[in-house]
Amino acid sequence: MLFKLLAMPITAPLAGVQWIGEKIHETALAQLNDPAEIKRKLAALEAKLDAGEMSEAEFEALEDELIQRLKTAATMMRRE
Repeated sequence: MLFKLLAMPITAPLAGVQWIGEKIHETALAQLNDPAEIKRKLAALEAKLDAGEMSEAEFEALEDELIQRLKTAATMMRRE
């Protein structure tokens, strides 16, 4: 108990930094796996392809990545 009290000036700030890091990580994952955001990005990709701003190969590569993220997000939502 005495050690915890003496170490508090060092351990308390570290615990706070760890908590903040965990919250930032959770928020980033939530945004990354937000189905609505992924669908918006897919629509933007289609618009770029239609406008001729990207090749079919680039579109397909990025589309595959976004579809995989969408599947991962759906799987994660089912677990919760």
